[in-house]
Amino acid sequence: MKEKYVVDALSSHESWRIFRIMSEFVDSIEQLSEIPKAVSIFGSTRITPSEPLYQQTYDIAKKLVGEGFSIITGGGPGIMEAANKGAKEAGGISVGLNIELPEEQNPNPYIGTLLNFRYFFIRKVMFVKYSTAFIIMPGGFGTLDEFFEPVTLIQTDKIKPFPVILVGRKYWGGLTDWIENTLLKTGKITPQDMKIFQTVDTTDEVITAVNKGIARANSVSPR
Repeated sequence: MKEKYVVDALSSHESWRIFRIMSEFVDSIEQLSEIPKAVSIFGSTRITPSEPLYQQTYDIAKKLVGEGFSIITGGGPGIMEAANKGAKEAGGISVGLNIELPEEQNPNPYIGTLLNFRYFFIRKVMFVKYSTAFIIMPGGFGTLDEFFEPVTLIQTDKIKPFPVILVGRKYWGGLTDWIENTLLKTGKITPQDMKIFQTVDTTDEVITAVNKGIARANSVSPR
């Protein structure tokens, strides 16, 4: 009987988790549905304000605001801070989707609209749902995850294509070479799949890629 009570308690706990998940979805949708067209910017938390990548990210966010976009980030330090700072100082909408972690990630001070998430998968849904483009600055495992999420969804026709832009040909070159020379050449992906993302270097290239990619996406149906 004792084992039955333990199982029942665990089942009840799992059932209540569903309501927490629903609540997190509802709260985030209510807030983000009011945000005008947005670009999400991802990258390393370990970039400092003295590094060129920080300044480039700041400039990218600032120019995107000038093009009429809101900026969404993961809400933390490094690249995320630079993007939120650029958006805020350009007078734009600066959004942070912060995640609760064992080692607490403190939101950066340049966020206008802050959402805190317990669940990674809900946060990832919100990035995809409310973004018109993804800009992927140099980063680590988390950044790679944020790159491959939309690439996979676009490849499988689960979402309408939108620009997925890797910034830094030298940094991302090893990855893109492997994708082309291993995945493509062994038939694991198709030549069409290689068009899902692109790699650029300069701030102006980023802005052009975003605008052209969105225009192209709006003119065609999903594959």
